[in-house]
Amino acid sequence: MDALARERTLIGSDAGLDLEPAERPSREEAMAAVRTLLAWAGDNPEREGLIDTPKRVVDAFEEWFAGYQGDPAKELSRTFEDVQGYDDMVMLRGIDVQSHCEHHMAPFLGKAWVAYMPTGKVVGLSKLARLVEIFAKRLQTQETMTMQIADAIEDHLSAAGVAVLIDAEHQCMSTRGVHHHDVSTITTQFRGVFKTDKVLQQRFMDLVVRK
Repeated sequence: MDALARERTLIGSDAGLDLEPAERPSREEAMAAVRTLLAWAGDNPEREGLIDTPKRVVDAFEEWFAGYQGDPAKELSRTFEDVQGYDDMVMLRGIDVQSHCEHHMAPFLGKAWVAYMPTGKVVGLSKLARLVEIFAKRLQTQETMTMQIADAIEDHLSAAGVAVLIDAEHQCMSTRGVHHHDVSTITTQFRGVFKTDKVLQQRFMDLVVRK
């Protein structure tokens, strides 16, 4: 099963269905929905300070959720084999994660650490950062996003192993509900040799915490 198929299975997992995205409303319909929410919150969408808010919110949504238009397979399709036989860990540390939880649409912010063991070919380092960004710029759970990143690298790079760690603070927990601040959530995925070789797994974790 490729990463896209896995992603769709995860999206539809609650109902056991392979769900496709709903038909996308027009920009005008999206702005009308924002006006409705402003009125529901108790304000007047026609007052001066809010007149342009629907446009600004839709513009922000286009940026925050641009990952729906991203293609992980395309980002990982260009690889390089002239690496002089390099066969050790490739790792990116501290990639910014800016996402929104699918339950409250509240931001969660943090960092990702991504590593893989190449098997004769490597991908451009910026592509790994872009891969994280594609999955982050969607409505997400941190657990699902961690799996999606690992799936994509495993599927498209034929890596001998993949390791992903994400550490993020969820504003749906810090600004509402239980109101607990400075609590971070850590999720991990280890595949291939990173799962079976505990020494390699520990080496990855040591590099995560290294200053």
